[in-house]
Amino acid sequence: MSEFVQVVGPAGVMFLPAGQAPAVAFTPEEQAEIRCRTFTGEQVADLTAEQVIETLAAARRIRAHTDAIEAHALARLDQLRGQDRYVADEAALELRVSRHTAALRLHRARQLTQRMPRLLDAMEAGEVEGAAAGRITDTTDMLDDQQARQVDTQLAEKLDSGRVSPTNPANLARAARRLVEHADPDGQAERARQARAGRKVELLPGEDGMSTLAADLPAEVAASAYARIDAMARTQRSRGDARTLDQLRADIHADLLLGQDPGITAPQAAATVFLHMPVDTALGMSDTGCELSGYGPLPAPIARQILASRHSVWRKVLTDPASGAVLDVGRKRYRPTAAIRDLIAVRDAECTAPGCHRPAQHSDYDHLQGWHHNGTTAETNGGAKCRWHHALKDHPQWSLDHEPASGTTTVTTPTGRCYTHHRRPPAEVQKPSILDRPTGRTTSGTDPPGDPPF
Repeated sequence: MSEFVQVVGPAGVMFLPAGQAPAVAFTPEEQAEIRCRTFTGEQVADLTAEQVIETLAAARRIRAHTDAIEAHALARLDQLRGQDRYVADEAALELRVSRHTAALRLHRARQLTQRMPRLLDAMEAGEVEGAAAGRITDTTDMLDDQQARQVDTQLAEKLDSGRVSPTNPANLARAARRLVEHADPDGQAERARQARAGRKVELLPGEDGMSTLAADLPAEVAASAYARIDAMARTQRSRGDARTLDQLRADIHADLLLGQDPGITAPQAAATVFLHMPVDTALGMSDTGCELSGYGPLPAPIARQILASRHSVWRKVLTDPASGAVLDVGRKRYRPTAAIRDLIAVRDAECTAPGCHRPAQHSDYDHLQGWHHNGTTAETNGGAKCRWHHALKDHPQWSLDHEPASGTTTVTTPTGRCYTHHRRPPAEVQKPSILDRPTGRTTSGTDPPGDPPF
């Protein structure tokens, strides 16, 4: 009886006699993509967890490559039609999308092919999908061609070196915004002012008797408002309210807008947000290094405008030798001191889980080495984690390892795959004076307390 072997090639998956199998070498990724293109739902139902993850990765690479080819095709159609105003209408019919969606894709295609070829190459390689690429091109819309190509080159270098990971679209967009800020600092500030002048509220009808009330607000205002609503919702939840946090936030939001008393007093400094700014930027000597926790970089003139608000509070972050603050209480107590909470809130800026942007001051204090495993309560053994990822860390099939000194987080999933994320703390964007690094903004005029530790 002849021995048959499985052969994966461009035509799909075939079974050939062992002696007739062609000597064609495909990488494991290429084999996964070929299988993915030929799979049926019944075949997927028989896959193991590891094979499912491989299939998801292959589907993502195929989608990214397809998005790139679509961009090339739209740009070519635009060229063949002499940039006729009805190109989007023609494309929409074949893409089976609205004219508005086709016009957005056409605009993205023009940006990619004419101004950001390195980003388009990353899409072709399966690294960046169209949606993420669109967020990046949006940040460069107002740049001239030379500036856009500069951002494209610098972003590609960061991706190639591993300084920026393609695994999270929000992080890619943040990195692009930082590069845009450096490429055109004056224009970035002016665009931010124009965007703030265009703030608005929209009512978006939905399905099943629901609608979305969306407010387009300055980032720090939106962050403060959400933090206050979230704190009130969590207070009500702790009182035994059976509603979910999402339901509570929605109901409290509606009560406040309708002038009704939700029956909850907002905790002190509930609307606190952290604005990180080097001292030389605060003094107008530089225009770099400003970031809003949970959002990302802000133009320096806008950050100084926030800083000048009568509700803003300047806070300095001191190292232990300079301040004498207790940053390590060892095994004496489980709960961290206010100094430890504050330092971690500034150092980590956000939840340390990859892709999570919940501000650190609204996250839990996490003992990296568990208290019950002789872990100490110290800034060197603590990290910020949102409630969701704090619970995930203790899942027996998951592992979230964080190194506070380097800001590196390694996640190991139930299939044994590891993902490493390097976060650059906002305080390290610039090398400011160590005595006056970040600032905090609060509506109460008091230093914000940290969330309860866990």
